[in-house]
Amino acid sequence: MRKYFSIFIFLGAVLLVGLLTEGEFFSARNLTNLTRQVCINGILSLGMTYVIITAGIDLSVGSVVALSGIVAALLQTQGGELFQGYFGALLSFSSAVGVGFLCGLFNGAFIVQTKVVPFIITLGLMVIARGLALIFSNGAAVAPLAEEFNFFGQGYFDKTFSIALVCVATFLGIFFNFRTHRNIFVLVAILIVGGVFVYAFGGYRGAPVPVLIFGVLALLSHFFLKNTVWGRYVVATGSNAEAAFLSGVPVAGITLAVYTWMGALSGLSGAILSARLNGALPTAGDLFELDAIAAVVIGGTRLSGGVGSIGGSVLGAFLIGVLNNGMSLLNITEFYQKVIKGVIIILAVWLDTKGRKK
Repeated sequence: MRKYFSIFIFLGAVLLVGLLTEGEFFSARNLTNLTRQVCINGILSLGMTYVIITAGIDLSVGSVVALSGIVAALLQTQGGELFQGYFGALLSFSSAVGVGFLCGLFNGAFIVQTKVVPFIITLGLMVIARGLALIFSNGAAVAPLAEEFNFFGQGYFDKTFSIALVCVATFLGIFFNFRTHRNIFVLVAILIVGGVFVYAFGGYRGAPVPVLIFGVLALLSHFFLKNTVWGRYVVATGSNAEAAFLSGVPVAGITLAVYTWMGALSGLSGAILSARLNGALPTAGDLFELDAIAAVVIGGTRLSGGVGSIGGSVLGAFLIGVLNNGMSLLNITEFYQKVIKGVIIILAVWLDTKGRKK
């Protein structure tokens, strides 16, 4: 029951929102928009999972998203011919990822070298990155952006291609389930998820581009965490850093890599957010770090480190997305939405703590 607790909560939330919105939530258009809305927080939750598994925290995520988005937008609007067209869009995205990479490297290097708790280091970078975003943009929005750049945030793949992609992903999920777990419950979940995606993408405009990016990153993150030595080192570092070090685990290198990965994903999220909005704001990314932490904790990752999964974090991100989407459909103001999300975070941590005590 504890293993699948998050899934039961997610299904309950979906059914509740569907009933309260009188079925509007289940329309193909809304479900497609939901998947696109979840992508930003979902990508951030992938990196945050690694960070929290190592018993760390990163509070600079939202500010790094804003800074990276501003850099990408400035290159699009003031970078000249080099940053035009699809090649220029890729360069702008790469630059945003590079900015996030450097921010993550800054966090990791200071944490490793100074031994100061991650909370303080990342809190400092949160303020620095937000200030740099305001300086670079002069406190104003940077817009409009090129269509080629916006495609990565607003574009859709063809319906036929989208359905074929979902079918292939579903088949691979079934194949690996039979090869490893042979869990009937997981098999049913894969079939349901695949059917929902086929219905959503086939009934509207196809799969949004950010969804494919998020899906590929989620698969890679899951593979590296569960099927590589590096992933085992991440878990060992969070379980007991001193014991891991004495056993030969490169704890400093793992910590540096984890925060750098988090920064790179924040940079990518900033670029996608700017492409989706056709512009960048220095105030963007407000409280994104809290949404990412909430998704990870709801997904079963322990704040004390050593336990966590990518699948759980993805589910947590979708749960947050379902609640946000449902409250928007019900015309609940943003003020109340913040209160509700805060209550959810407290309940998730309380339930996790209660389960560990038992």
